[in-house]
Amino acid sequence: MRKSIRPGTIESKIYLIRGQKVMLDKDLASLYGVPTKRLKEQVKRNLRRFPADFMFQLTWKEWDSLRSHFATLDTAGKDGGSKRGKHAKYLPYAFSENGVAMLSSVLNSEGAIEVNIQIMRTFTRIREILLSHKDLALKLNALERKTSDHDKKFEIVFQIIRKLVAEPPPEEPKPQIGFHT
Repeated sequence: MRKSIRPGTIESKIYLIRGQKVMLDKDLASLYGVPTKRLKEQVKRNLRRFPADFMFQLTWKEWDSLRSHFATLDTAGKDGGSKRGKHAKYLPYAFSENGVAMLSSVLNSEGAIEVNIQIMRTFTRIREILLSHKDLALKLNALERKTSDHDKKFEIVFQIIRKLVAEPPPEEPKPQIGFHT
């Protein structure tokens, strides 16, 4: 049984927080098909598997900032009146790539393993894309430096040419030597 996730779904749930690419507990729970509460219970039962570089809890400021950036937050219930998600009772946990990998050992179901494989492949693909962009940026910087060096050299050449082409300044009359009558 392979649970297929639409392309782009996982990428849209990866955020950059505290300089790390992470996924939130509610998004992971949704992908794994388990309630967020169950995911958190399993993590708490196995806390030794989740050091600070694998998982951390967001601050209120980070959570508010993140919520203001995504419009996919469910703000209206079935009747259109409730504001689910507007006032979170608990701060979410963020899982780094290693934390997501560790979740597969905590959530020990076939579906969780399949989803986890897809998530790991997504993280790898993102890392490869970022590395190729880094290489491209380095090449552009080198090219920019090279052209700026050329620009400086051309500027010097143009200054010399301007001096050569410019009309010489009018000569001042030379004082005559000798007797004047």
